[in-house]
Amino acid sequence: MKICPTLRKVVWLGVAFGIVLPTVGWSRESVPAGYQVIAADYGIPYTVLYAIALTESAAGTNDEGVHRPWPWTLNVAGRGYFYPSREAAWTALNTFIAGGERSIDIGLMQVNWRFHQDKLGDTWLALEPYHNLRVGALILRHCFEQRRDWWAGVGCYHSPANMVRAQRYRARVVRHWRQLTANG
Repeated sequence: MKICPTLRKVVWLGVAFGIVLPTVGWSRESVPAGYQVIAADYGIPYTVLYAIALTESAAGTNDEGVHRPWPWTLNVAGRGYFYPSREAAWTALNTFIAGGERSIDIGLMQVNWRFHQDKLGDTWLALEPYHNLRVGALILRHCFEQRRDWWAGVGCYHSPANMVRAQRYRARVVRHWRQLTANG
């Protein structure tokens, strides 16, 4: 049987969207327990915390086609790096710092080394997933307390002094948040 080229494109687009934008795994039940516990500790909606992590460090999909934040992620000068292990990310992080880089976003929550080194501790601790989540939650909570609005706090998390960048970032996080809450 011969399929017309237009129909073939439609079928392939459907397959591509099914791979890239899965519906399975975005519901509230898919938010890992660690995010829920840390969010509760800081009085943060867990779907907001997880949506930030998805925006910051999601890398591909797991075996079920679910997008997940990746803890061994660095962003140096706007370029993302995904490492297979904590050790590999730690070696790279130390190499970047030894080379003079200071503006490095680290881990699940992409916490910036230059601005939050005091909270992150040393480079090994900065890559510990639960510690990184706690530091990110602390920053988000502080932004919320300043802004008194979760979405304004989300923008502040990324760009506290640049409203245009904060609004763009907030829109990206909201897209993830809507996918998370759509099935719940």
